[in-house]
Amino acid sequence: MTQTAAIWLVIVAALVAANLPFVNDRWLIVGKQAPGGKPFLARALELLLLYFAVGALARLIEQRAGQAAPQGWEFYAVTAALFITLAFPGFVYRYLMRRGGRRGH
Repeated sequence: MTQTAAIWLVIVAALVAANLPFVNDRWLIVGKQAPGGKPFLARALELLLLYFAVGALARLIEQRAGQAAPQGWEFYAVTAALFITLAFPGFVYRYLMRRGGRRGH
C-alpha cells in the first residue's frame, strides 16, 4: 500500500467511525437495538472507543511502513479535536435535523 493510499484509508476510516454512533441505535454498532434510542452519553462513549480504534489502525499502518514515531499529548489533542469535527455531520443528522416531525429520533 502506498503512503498516500494509507493516509486516505485512515481519513476515510475516521470519517465513517466518527459518524457511526450518531447514525444508528445499536449498542457498539453491532449489538442489540437500544429501545427508545441510545442516550447521548452512550453515543459519546462509542465515539471515544471508535477514536481509539481508528488510532490503533493508524498506528498499525504506521508501524508497517516502518516509520512509527513517539507521539506527545499535543498529537492526541489535535487528533481528538479532528475526530470530533468529523463527527459533526452525524451529530447534525441525529440531533438538529427534523425528520418526520420528530426531533432526535
